[in-house]
Amino acid sequence: MTNQAKIELQAVSVAFKKQKKEIAAVQDVTLTIEAGEIYGIVGLSGAGKSTLIRTLNLLQRPTAGRILIDGQDITSLKGAAIRDVRKKVGMIFQHFNLISNRTIAQNLTFALKAANYPKEQREARVKEVLQLVDLQDKYHDYPNNLSGGQKQRVGIARAIINNPEILLCDEATSALDVETTEEILKLLAKINRELGITIVFITHELEVAHRLFDRMAVMEDGRVVEEGLTYDVFANPKESVTKRLVGRYFDLAIPDELSHSLSKGIIVELRYQGNHTLDPLISTISKNYPVSIGIIHGKIEYIKEQAIGILLVYVTGTPGAVQEAIHSMQEQVSSLRVVKEG
Repeated sequence: MTNQAKIELQAVSVAFKKQKKEIAAVQDVTLTIEAGEIYGIVGLSGAGKSTLIRTLNLLQRPTAGRILIDGQDITSLKGAAIRDVRKKVGMIFQHFNLISNRTIAQNLTFALKAANYPKEQREARVKEVLQLVDLQDKYHDYPNNLSGGQKQRVGIARAIINNPEILLCDEATSALDVETTEEILKLLAKINRELGITIVFITHELEVAHRLFDRMAVMEDGRVVEEGLTYDVFANPKESVTKRLVGRYFDLAIPDELSHSLSKGIIVELRYQGNHTLDPLISTISKNYPVSIGIIHGKIEYIKEQAIGILLVYVTGTPGAVQEAIHSMQEQVSSLRVVKEG
């Protein structure tokens, strides 16, 4: 990853007219995506993610604002000029969009033919890309004979076969199971690392975000409400929608049945970061203060090799001792929040 801007969105908006009413799908979005990075756009359904990503290759023209690729304003390009820009941009879709009555080799050759790739070099290029996505033995197969993960690998091969500089991924793992998703994310990371392709990936799944993205933006109601390094967004979410998404990812909800049985003490959420994540805080506090601490929930995640730890604990004891213990905990963690007082 470099510090050179590959894609710039400057105050981009997209509006649709529906039943004589104007719908603002994207509102005043300004972003810079660096060359060679994996950049994610996260949000709930209807946030405007898919509309925004389609502006990057002008499948959807913005109503207002500018889009620059390598410093070139592509917003008003037409005809041959926009076709030249699109040669730089590959796209992967959620539902594969393969031609069912063509073999895998024919699907890929079709993409080469559409881009006027030299005819005598097409077969070699198809075999090269199938090797890259580990489908070299599927050359003569048809899409219906492949699993969902294999179809998406073909989709990836088709997207990169003409050597694009940018790869757009529109919910590219949403139709896949967990294990297959992991394989696809590893493949995309490999492509980014070995080919240097800039990847822009939209998803509503934070599991994808934490495993793949270098930086990310969070969208809500057509706007980017939060942006930063993926680790920072997970560790210190600022906006309410980001807090909800991160909270859901860490699964911190307390079942009602359990909540009723924890009525005599205080439930506290502790967040750790970096080197302090694995410190034996609970045992230390229990030794130093006359309180009992029960762990309700705990999770440690690693994002770009940096740790985030979250604990929900139940603290009981005399009111004074509990407050002293909580105060001591607060000094040793990145954040502390009282979830429920008994």
